[in-house]
This record gives sequence, C-alpha cells and structure tokens, in this order.
Amino acid sequence: MNIETKFLGSMVIDEKEIIQFPHGIPGFEEIKEFVILPLEKDSPFAVLQSIKEQEIGFVIAFPFAFKNDYTFDISEDDKEDLQIEKSEDLITYSIVTLRDPFHSSTINLQAPLLINTKNRLAKQLVLQDATTYPIRFPIEGSAL
Repeated sequence: MNIETKFLGSMVIDEKEIIQFPHGIPGFEEIKEFVILPLEKDSPFAVLQSIKEQEIGFVIAFPFAFKNDYTFDISEDDKEDLQIEKSEDLITYSIVTLRDPFHSSTINLQAPLLINTKNRLAKQLVLQDATTYPIRFPIEGSAL
C-alpha cells in the first residue's frame, strides 16, 4: 500500500503494520489508522503517520530512553480496550515536540501511546500526575 507522509515523502507500507486507534488520538479523534515508520536503525525515534491524512504525522520516541524510571499503571478498562493478554505484547511511545535547535525538543510523558503489538490496537492515555510526568519533558540532559 502506498501512502504519502508528513516527514518521509511517499512510502510503501504493509497493511499488516496498520495500527488502529479505535477512539483516535485526543484532538484527532476522527483519524483511526496509523503506521509507525522508523527513522534510523537503533534510534529511539520514529514517526506515527496517519495512513490517510498526509499532514497528520507525529515524531514519537520510546519514553524510557529519556526517563529510565518512567512507569505508570494501566487501568483494567484500558487493558480491556487494548485487549491485552500479556504485558510483553504492549509497547509504549510518547509524542515528541521538535524545536530548533533539536536539543531543546521535548517529549510528552503525561500522555503515552500504548500499542498492543499482537492485535495492532492502540490508545493514548492521559496520566493524572502532571508534576512527575510533564507534557514537556526536556530531551536534553535526559537518559539518552
């Protein structure tokens, strides 16, 4: 399947790689199908790209690469929504806000993206602890 992307131009993706956000992402509730496009091998960064809307793409990263003690609980409702059977099937990303210069970029630890890699269902959580997990956690000086 061919898609146009916000950051990487035209790409061919495997339809098996499509991730479903049944409720969308806050602010983009109508957009339900995305794909993760890696940027570089062994990089914590990737792009979460809408498969239908070229201009809807987010730079994402593994939050643990920037805050190694990052942890949060997943409610039973969220586990049910994602149909999680084993914790090993779950992967966590966070959205990155790019700034110029790059070292002033931030990562959103307050609203992680959870993806069930087995069934390709995903959801963005909004954590309630804004002091521990800020929306704008600086990338510079982090664990990376």
